Amino acid sequence: MGLITNILFPVDFSASCIAMAAYVKRASALFEAQVSLIHVFDPTSYNAFELYTRTPPDIAEEHQNIAIDKLNSFLGAEFPVSQYPRILAAGDAAGQIAEAAKNGFDLIIMPTHAGTFRRMLLGSTTAKVLNDAYCPVGTSRHAQTIAPRPLEHREWLCAVGLDEDSERVLRFAHQIASTARAKLNIIHAIQGTDSNSPIQLGLAEEAQSPEAEQARQRIAAMQQRIGSQAPVQIVVGPIKNALLEGARRFDADALIIGRNSHSGAQGRLGDLTYAVVRDSPFPVWSV
Repeated sequence: MGLITNILFPVDFSASCIAMAAYVKRASALFEAQVSLIHVFDPTSYNAFELYTRTPPDIAEEHQNIAIDKLNSFLGAEFPVSQYPRILAAGDAAGQIAEAAKNGFDLIIMPTHAGTFRRMLLGSTTAKVLNDAYCPVGTSRHAQTIAPRPLEHREWLCAVGLDEDSERVLRFAHQIASTARAKLNIIHAIQGTDSNSPIQLGLAEEAQSPEAEQARQRIAAMQQRIGSQAPVQIVVGPIKNALLEGARRFDADALIIGRNSHSGAQGRLGDLTYAVVRDSPFPVWSV
């Protein structure tokens, strides 16, 4: 059985979801994976006029029927109902998506609905899914303006640190690249000593420092344990900026990054996931 066999595609009938469909189709073809569309509606979102004319249960039933009809007809040409199951849920969108993903799904793919960092962090369903889901989440805030690479183009980039979780992230990247018969590159960012210094890439002096050499050795050891031989790029500077500047040197299908295994304010909200997703030049898979 493959690493990715079931993909969950949350939809809210927006333009961002329509644009994201191409990425979902590409992933489905790449991994020969089944896709299910999920829509979450709020049964309590009625107005005063509705409440005046009907009872809350009647209103909720009508809203459910409307949601079912919209879900079944949404992207019908790309995802025919007879081949791609639909899931309708009620309640909090992020919570229901994360809960549904526990039922045998290996990957969630959804747009971020581009906006300011604060808005995305505090108000976005995607940000909450990133925080709560325990399967990989693929996102792209550029879906409306940048099309996915052709299926024949297969290049993946994995950002790794040197903490205890890095080997898990690299192992996933190696496995997913092997499954997709893709080329894998590794990028590692080292915090620069001076926040005002320009970002150092590749063969720059700071990227050849003892710290960089130690990083190369530790990454090489991880690769040996995993069975990977991917090229490694070392960048130096403010972590997020250096990572993204280095990533822009690649023509990758996606950037694979790790996110903390602990949800909540002291867990995933403390890492760089949201900032990287916001500014990445191509889609991000957070694992």
